[in-house]
Amino acid sequence: MKVKEVADLVCISVRTLHHYDEIGLLTPDEVTEAGYRIYSEENLENLQQILFFRELGFPLKRIKEIIHDPSFNKTEALELHKSMLMKKQEQLNQLIDTIDKTLLNMKGERQMSDKEKFAGFDFSSNPYEAEARERWGNKAVDDANTKLNEKSQKEMRQFQEAFNETFRSLAEVRHEDPTAAISQERIHEWYVLLNSFGNYSKKAFKGLGEMYIADERFTKNIDQFGEGLAVFMRDAMAVYAEGLKK
Repeated sequence: MKVKEVADLVCISVRTLHHYDEIGLLTPDEVTEAGYRIYSEENLENLQQILFFRELGFPLKRIKEIIHDPSFNKTEALELHKSMLMKKQEQLNQLIDTIDKTLLNMKGERQMSDKEKFAGFDFSSNPYEAEARERWGNKAVDDANTKLNEKSQKEMRQFQEAFNETFRSLAEVRHEDPTAAISQERIHEWYVLLNSFGNYSKKAFKGLGEMYIADERFTKNIDQFGEGLAVFMRDAMAVYAEGLKK
């Protein structure tokens, strides 16, 4: 299919498809001598995945990393999309119900409790913890939370300073190759620190590094210690995790 045909089919703009091509997110399998982009069936399947991720709020940069990863599994991704969308649907249904009850309350047709007024709103969950539990199970997260809860305020301040010091140490070498000895030495210190209150396997450690880039808030907090630190840590943590396998 030509780019205009794909755009009309999916109800997105031609410019959006051009942008996806320019950033290497979705490159058509063929470009004619006249410069026309031709999209294959596989291209359309990949576009579907991209749009599912977009619907769930993933940034384009993160989507590119996910779908271009050699370990990316389309079937597994679709099952995850379905699960997340069903949870989103459940929350939206509850919010719609809250709106209906509120309208009736405003018309004087029913009384609404304070609790009912806020049914469907949920800002209490920790997205990082939720993803950690989803990917690696409850034990590592529960162990980490238990150890943190047992610490005194003084210990927590000392622990936070140790975190900051390690970030500063890593920021000093963030322009080095992630595979360099100095980079791996500093990342080892980070691994040891994390495991002083948790139980991070090589898979969990690598996944944690990926989350530093997956969520822009995480990236922003880490990059306060030096621009590009989050990306460097992700790459160095992946190298370190591979080394742990040997």
